Amino acid sequence: MNVYPFIEAEKARQDGNVKRACELLEVSRSAYYQHRTGPSRRERDDVDLIAQIVDIHSVSAGTYGAPRVHAELAAQGRRHSRKRVARLMRGAGLCGRTPKRWRTTTVPDPTAALAADRIRRDFTTSASEVDTRWCGDITYIPTWEGWLYLATVIDIASRRVVGWATADHLRTDLPAQALTNAITTRRPTSEVIFHSDRGSQYTSAQYARLADRNQVLLSVGGRGQCWDNAVAESFFATIKTELLDRRPWPTRAAARTAIFEWIEGWYNTHRRHSTLDYLSPAEYEATAYSRRPTSKVA
Repeated sequence: MNVYPFIEAEKARQDGNVKRACELLEVSRSAYYQHRTGPSRRERDDVDLIAQIVDIHSVSAGTYGAPRVHAELAAQGRRHSRKRVARLMRGAGLCGRTPKRWRTTTVPDPTAALAADRIRRDFTTSASEVDTRWCGDITYIPTWEGWLYLATVIDIASRRVVGWATADHLRTDLPAQALTNAITTRRPTSEVIFHSDRGSQYTSAQYARLADRNQVLLSVGGRGQCWDNAVAESFFATIKTELLDRRPWPTRAAARTAIFEWIEGWYNTHRRHSTLDYLSPAEYEATAYSRRPTSKVA
């Protein structure tokens, strides 16, 4: 029931005594005055801001939390505190998606000769190291037709997926195709380190020959040390949380198409990465390349 007309009437009867009128009808004076003057400028700004937040959250397919929404707003020239963004998201019932644990698919080969660990958990980003250190791994996607396996090659500096491949098997051909795709796409001009776990696919003679032909220096992490390949495993946690675990996949072809669209149309080009100061991999690389010194022509 709207009590404000009654307060107006009581105020007139009480010779303008708002306090007495509000007390009789059990309404705070601040609420009465706010009703008289309308929403504050802050409240009007909040209405406009929450509309922007909803749009950003929707574009991310409901995966962005307050930090990435805040970063996207800043990129659009809208400067607001992260706490304000978080408060408005809570009020609107919006939240991000948190990565979950994943299942390993690579099986060690105890008889294989292992390469040294050339990364040693150093996953720092540097503009000068784009296309000098890569890492990769294999994960699985359940479909109604059976398993689909995904192998990736990720640039450690920019976090970009520079090569990937899918198959219905776990033979060495799968990660070999992902590495071949990375080499074809990026065409590195100098030797690249590729880091993986101790899975038999990565320690096979077939994989070693492919690496040797293309100036790729292999590196492997320690036994049972998940943090030794943290970048690759973090990527799988992200794609499973934001895409693969959100719906069933009737066919391998449907899952493969969705993976392509997510990696090439969203993750590499638009998704903001906390490690990259909330730039996307493509934005980070563009910034990195622009800072590289250019040779002067005499």
